[in-house]
Amino acid sequence: MTAKTVLITGATSGIGAHTAQLLLDRGHRVAVTGRDESRLQAFLDGAGRPDRLLGLVADAADWQATESAVTRTVEHFGALDAAVANAGFMSGDSIGAGDPTRWAPMVLTNVLGPALLAHAALPHLEATAGRLILIGSVAGLKNSPANLYSATKWATTGLAENLRLYATTRGIGVTLVNPGMTATPFWAAAEVPPFALPPEPVAEAISFALTQPPGVDLNTLTIRPLGQPA
Repeated sequence: MTAKTVLITGATSGIGAHTAQLLLDRGHRVAVTGRDESRLQAFLDGAGRPDRLLGLVADAADWQATESAVTRTVEHFGALDAAVANAGFMSGDSIGAGDPTRWAPMVLTNVLGPALLAHAALPHLEATAGRLILIGSVAGLKNSPANLYSATKWATTGLAENLRLYATTRGIGVTLVNPGMTATPFWAAAEVPPFALPPEPVAEAISFALTQPPGVDLNTLTIRPLGQPA
């Protein structure tokens, strides 16, 4: 595969970090964003390949930060071939018995964040016949009781399709990647199921979407671990 320039939001750990490392190892140019400067620097120090890696402190739910991240990526590498809306988190509570003060940042990051990235990146992706990748979730395909995180991922599912309708007439591919339970820091204090996927297969799925030949639009990839019934 020809080397590409890929921007990944929220890539200091978990699926985003593993995807960035995989793409770097395969010869691509990668820009990564993170809200926490120290965590971002730790990832940059560990990843190596500084000639093909750019780190940007940015909040995915902030328009100016997102626009700046896209602009700086294009200025640094000369173009943008793919953007991966990976930033997201789970508050870990429920609408029925939760803390409403924790919900707004999650909703803004998980729903507004991909829309902001799309708005900033689409003109550049049109110039390269590139691809926009949204990281959804199996939680955006299956409901569970009073789960606001699930609702944000249902929004991502809908956003992916309405962006596809817009982007396909402009030569841009749109892919929704829906991971099942994946063993990453995303789970925080919650117990990770023993059958959970490692993040590497999800990173491979994202890489696979980037390998599609011209004229092929791969729209949805759902990847669960064996043992996850829902």
